[in-house]
Amino acid sequence: MTKLRVECVQGDITQQPDMDAVVNAANARLMPGGGVAGAIHQAAGPGLAQECQALAPIRPGQAVISGGHALPNRYVIHCLGPVYGQDEPSDQLLGNCFRHALGLADEHGLRSVAFPAISTGVFGYPIKEAAAVAVAAVVDEGAALNSVALVRFVLFSDSDREVFQRALEASGYD
Repeated sequence: MTKLRVECVQGDITQQPDMDAVVNAANARLMPGGGVAGAIHQAAGPGLAQECQALAPIRPGQAVISGGHALPNRYVIHCLGPVYGQDEPSDQLLGNCFRHALGLADEHGLRSVAFPAISTGVFGYPIKEAAAVAVAAVVDEGAALNSVALVRFVLFSDSDREVFQRALEASGYD
């Protein structure tokens, strides 16, 4: 078992070349869309959508893994977050995204995973609540991981990064 390091950065999820996998805030069909899914599919190229056809559909809280294609990462882990106020219990479903993604990463022997703020865009999950759920799930799952040593939350805006950093500090995780 490795000691898990968790960090929060402001940046572009598609520009994390030192990470073994990036996580896609996917739609149920795992196809290109807006936000994170659109950016990841655009950077990965059409091969990603082709590979994902056989993996879809997925339900809220589920995660599946594919190759990274033209991304600088070996893998993309696709998670379908809950639509806030519609998919319930939203906190459990959102937490499952992080737990299941980390489980897949560990099964594949990956050392590092970069997560976006899943469900906080068009799915409407409030950023502060999403950060608390995400951090708690990662911290809780961290003790059971064998290979994953680094989790990076990659947030699009600096204000979102600050919210995640505060949630990490509030969790008491060092």
